[in-house]
Amino acid sequence: MGAVCALMALLATLLTGCQGPGGDGGKDGRLTTGASPAPARTSGFGAVFLAVDECSSFGTTSFTEVGCRSERAAAKVVARHDGTAGDGPACPGTTDFVLHISEQSPVSDEDGDGAIPQGYACMRNLQPPHPGDPGGGGGPRTIQGDCVYSLGDGQVRETACDGTGRKRPEYKVTEAVTRRDRCPLSTALYVQLGGERPVGCARPV
Repeated sequence: MGAVCALMALLATLLTGCQGPGGDGGKDGRLTTGASPAPARTSGFGAVFLAVDECSSFGTTSFTEVGCRSERAAAKVVARHDGTAGDGPACPGTTDFVLHISEQSPVSDEDGDGAIPQGYACMRNLQPPHPGDPGGGGGPRTIQGDCVYSLGDGQVRETACDGTGRKRPEYKVTEAVTRRDRCPLSTALYVQLGGERPVGCARPV
């Protein structure tokens, strides 16, 4: 989870220059997970490493591709893009975490076409918990239904709405709109979400 811009409804001036840390918290202010997963490595399954609907295992030092029926399978790919997460398309809103795939040399290429390009896979856990769900307190993006707490200096961080996170929620994003003036009058905080509706209208909880 990372910090995103937040604007108090009663402030007369707009705070600028705030965005989440690198990776998924780039130009559109999406939240990032607290700790980046270790780089994924190939394991010989499928023509494309970690293609959509393929699965990975969890490991302490790396994530490997496994068959989705394997007892080692822990998460499924819901979207897969080349390049870096900061420059590429955003993951779906309910993504639980992002795997960053390092470029591989021909020696480790599983299909013999020369190389595996740098990319990233948007992952969804096969079993709960799902931190990317609305109110779940995690995932690479802040979405409608999520809760946040203030860090000061116009920044907020996501936390679980049920109070089980390290910090208790202070605000809940009840709506996502295209412009601040489309938020309800009861809005106390504006949260930068990114996407087609980049403004989150948040109320105290």
